[in-house]
This record gives sequence, structure tokens and C-alpha cells, in this order.
Amino acid sequence: MRPTFAVALAVVVLTLLGYGQDEVPTFKAEAESAFVWGGDSRSGVLSSSVRDPLTGYETRTLNHGGVEVSSQVGLETIVDGPTVKLLTFTTTIVNNTDAELFVRQGRASVDGHVAQPLPLVLTKKGLRKKERNQVWELASMNCFASGFLPNEIFLSPKTLSTVFTVSPKKVLTASFVIKDPRYYSVVCSVEGCHPKGTIRFSVTVNATDFVFVWPGRDMAYCGR
Repeated sequence: MRPTFAVALAVVVLTLLGYGQDEVPTFKAEAESAFVWGGDSRSGVLSSSVRDPLTGYETRTLNHGGVEVSSQVGLETIVDGPTVKLLTFTTTIVNNTDAELFVRQGRASVDGHVAQPLPLVLTKKGLRKKERNQVWELASMNCFASGFLPNEIFLSPKTLSTVFTVSPKKVLTASFVIKDPRYYSVVCSVEGCHPKGTIRFSVTVNATDFVFVWPGRDMAYCGR
């Protein structure tokens, strides 16, 4: 992919991800730079991927200047009255630099539809009824309960902080969840289920957006 095209694509993606999120904090009107997985350029960013030999599930990685950002994605359906489809994104940031990194809230879009991160809690136990109706419980999501994705740190409008730090030579893994905004968005076969279309999400490390583009067929079905 040519550098100019990669930059143009990144601008479009960031515009889609940033538009219409009145309730989600915004940190910069324009990022200083953006790296899109698969859009390597002369800037030195490197895209790579690896598949788990047992499950076949893929992890995608962007590496630049001592900062390594990896991405895993999962899909599951939950019956809570109507059936809803949840898309889960987990990002691991490895800081191989000598400076502290600042990681900001994730953003996502599905076929151009902006989707806000869901308000998450580890468990609803101890919450009042009104509070329980306003949050989603990680313990009820099989992608987390099964151990497929970690739940130590999650990015959510319910968390006290929307900025996390990664010390030099340390690692941070954080997840966030969105609800697929479309109807009839999943295709199932004997090989499993996957969402239609294309899913994009990003996290901001310092002033750089790391953007991952996932065709729905490449998402792991980690539901029951």
C-alpha cells in the first residue's frame, strides 16, 4: 500500500470512529499520526500476524519505534430478551522504550456505523437494580469467562480513568466491548459464525492511533 493511500485511509477511518460519539471522551481533534494494520509505509511501522496452531485464531500486531500493539477480536451472541451480538476487542501494548506511554480509550466502527464501548463491570453482584440495568457484566460473556480474552483491564465509560499508563519495559492488556449496531449481521455455517462486513477499531498510544481493520470472516467466535 502506498504511503499516501495509507494516510488517506487512516484519515477516513479516524473520521468514522470519531464522529457522533457525544458521550465518549475525545482526546485530540487530529492525531499527530495514525498507523493502519496492513498499510506499512516508509515511516517504519511493521504489520505482522500469527495464528494459534490449535484454534486457528489470529493475532495482528503493529510495531513502531519500540512500541508493539497487538490485536485480538471475538464475537459472541447473548440472549438478554432479544438476541444481541457483541464484538470484543483486546489490545496488548508492549513498551520497549525508555519512556512512559499513555493509552487512551478504544474506538470502533462496523461497516461505517460508529459503535460506542459498552459500560462494563466485572460482576453485577452488589449493584442496585437500577445500576444493574445500566451495565454489562463481563462474567456473563463467554469470551471472557472461557479465558479466550483477558478481563484484567477493560476500557469502558464506567471506568474511573480513560487514560492508562504503560511504564518502560512493561506490558498492558486492555479490552473493550461493543454491540453490533446492525440487524442480521452474522453468517453461520458448520465452520462457525462470523459477522458480515468490516470492523475497524483503534487505540491511541500517546498521540498515535493504532488502527486495526478486521474483515468479519476473520473474527473468532468465542461464544458458547
